[in-house]
Amino acid sequence: MTQKKSYALPIAMMFALFFMIAFVTGLPSPMGVIVAKQFGASNFLSQLGFFANFIAYAFMGIPAGILLERIGYKKTALIAVVVGFTGVGVQFLSGSLGSFPVYLAGAFISGFSMCMLNTVVNPMLNTLGGGGKKGNQLIQTGGSLNSVAATIVPVLVGYLMGANAAERTIDKANPALFIAMGIFAMVFVVLYIMEIPEPRLIGKVKIKHEHSPLSFRHFIFGAIAIFIYVGVEIGIPSTANLFMTSDVAHNGLGMDATIAGFVVGTYWFLMMIGRIVGASLGAKFSSKSMLSVAAGLGLVFVLLGILLPVSSTIDMPVFQSNLAFGWAQVPIGIAFLILCGLCTSVMWGGIFNLAVEGLGKYTEAASGLFMVMVCGGGIIPLIQGKVADLTSYTSSYWVIFLCMAYMLFYALIGSKNVNKDIPTEVSSVI
Repeated sequence: MTQKKSYALPIAMMFALFFMIAFVTGLPSPMGVIVAKQFGASNFLSQLGFFANFIAYAFMGIPAGILLERIGYKKTALIAVVVGFTGVGVQFLSGSLGSFPVYLAGAFISGFSMCMLNTVVNPMLNTLGGGGKKGNQLIQTGGSLNSVAATIVPVLVGYLMGANAAERTIDKANPALFIAMGIFAMVFVVLYIMEIPEPRLIGKVKIKHEHSPLSFRHFIFGAIAIFIYVGVEIGIPSTANLFMTSDVAHNGLGMDATIAGFVVGTYWFLMMIGRIVGASLGAKFSSKSMLSVAAGLGLVFVLLGILLPVSSTIDMPVFQSNLAFGWAQVPIGIAFLILCGLCTSVMWGGIFNLAVEGLGKYTEAASGLFMVMVCGGGIIPLIQGKVADLTSYTSSYWVIFLCMAYMLFYALIGSKNVNKDIPTEVSSVI
């Protein structure tokens, strides 16, 4: 009788990597506050960390898929972990060297790792769970841990920075960087010694298709929507963090970095709540309906964030470093921007589902192109940062408003498949 192997440890490591993807991806937000002070960076330059992190997806998206196919899940994951450890380590060295370019190099290297890990962890968890409902359950659990990490990182780094603006240096964030490197090292050791099943294609035959995902108008619009969405998800809290922590002389609010970290952490906490609620409603409402409501509500929240005067404040419940809730006094416009976390939480799934609907045999290629478009998470915040330099933090959110408007257009109009005449069935090969 064959004894069924237990993959509890590899599953735990995949959960850890899900956590790390959000943790490392979220670092440029609070780190942007640090480099703005330590290196005297403008709003535009302070967002280059996100740009370096996400532009790596443009270079690595398709190669990561090829690497996964050629050397398998385990080896690809091990390489990704080594690259991630190196990227975070370089960011640590940038603090010791006092070098902004070295910090950007670390963010870029980290981006390569995050792209590779994103390519690996979802299918690997599905494989370890044996597919079906168990595999999906593992992926959903990993997604929840991803949201937890996104909530924690701005809170943790904000706490480490403290209230003294003069002491906001990368060295202050070292404990967070050490945590990241420690988890990467632990995951590498466990994955290296464990056996992991590798899905294999038997009798694989290369077939030249007459069309591609780019032959479908709704996919092209959807790829643009993903590019924009990731930028919106990152740009809203990142610019809010800069707005709150910059001094009044530079059109900021001059708030304590710790409090600002709590406020931004609440945005990611609301994203986690939104994902949980969205998952429960997914069987009752279509992707088009959910995306339409989310984008429409997001438009309203962003518009209120822009138009409401900074002088109007509100006591806002925030997620704190002690994992409890407290209160922070913020402009009511900031509160509405933070509420956008509820809207952005369900957008990725909605856009992806609408964009690949009806693609059939072109779905796999479409997924690879989607990974490339994640680079929008670095480009949109960069544009918003430049607008903030030229105008004001508040005015920079018109960039986000236009992005939200496009996603509403995609949900209502652009997602319609007008290329149903293209055959998408897989032909039998004998």
